[in-house]
Amino acid sequence: MTPSSARLPRTAVIREVGLRDGLQSIATILTTEQKREWIRAAHAAGQREIEVGSFVPARLLPQLADTAELVPLAKTLPGLFVSVLVPNLRGAESAIAAQADLMIVPLSASHTHSLANLRKTPDEVVTEVARIRAARDAAGSKTLIEGGVGTAFGCTLQGHVETSEVLRLMQALLDAGADRVSIADTVGYADPGMVRDLFEEAVRIAGDRFWCGHFHDTRGLGLANVYAALEVGVSRFDACLAGIGGCPHAPGASGNVSTEDLAYMLGSMGIATGIDIDRLLALREQVAQWLQGETLHGSLWQAGLPKTFGRAVASL
Repeated sequence: MTPSSARLPRTAVIREVGLRDGLQSIATILTTEQKREWIRAAHAAGQREIEVGSFVPARLLPQLADTAELVPLAKTLPGLFVSVLVPNLRGAESAIAAQADLMIVPLSASHTHSLANLRKTPDEVVTEVARIRAARDAAGSKTLIEGGVGTAFGCTLQGHVETSEVLRLMQALLDAGADRVSIADTVGYADPGMVRDLFEEAVRIAGDRFWCGHFHDTRGLGLANVYAALEVGVSRFDACLAGIGGCPHAPGASGNVSTEDLAYMLGSMGIATGIDIDRLLALREQVAQWLQGETLHGSLWQAGLPKTFGRAVASL
């Protein structure tokens, strides 16, 4: 083990967001049974955090209209932590009723993107989080609230986003009652230096309430950005099987960091994820059949695991 690797986390969690962030960005609508099969297979492959959908109106995102049917199934799988995205109080009430383990409230640090995506200013989203926290507590629910700060490194609509504004909004989310906060490179503008600097400040402010890094591979830097976050102690990352996903306000952008590529990188570096990569690749092949005609991403599925991979992991 090298001196630099000794400073990295020994374990990491990959939260699968393909069933939400991935599917909402493509035209194909999977059946509820296909999604259930995906969830079961991901769990069998060792994934223990899955974002199964979003409580948004079906007319806006028909791809995610069956989220309320998926949460109960996911909750039956041993040790699975079930997340959903909610854009507002109404969605949060649905998440609470479904007994999701965590609900993610997206906030864009870009004022322009926030209005385009959520029809609210960033500070109005903070106010909504306070309402969600009050409703959650009044219901006696254990569903955690995660405030996700997006467009943290810039925006295709607004351009530059001040780091100070990202950190201000992150603190505001915590003050409003969010249990966790996370940071997302929504449009793929980040580089490792930017990630290291911002995440270091974010962890200093939020401590163990800083929950997750969310990176897109738009310009080929997704895994490099994950490594930069690892260097400052972050050990939970969103990823999409087959690298699907993206942002409607980033035309031509590729999707999220590929789950299978990220699992391979972490495993090769000796960072345990609990994921069986062979099973994950088999699931990717199945999902690729369901998504024929859609653009998929990733590298590991083409090249396969190197012959030295098992030996390297076993020798740690």
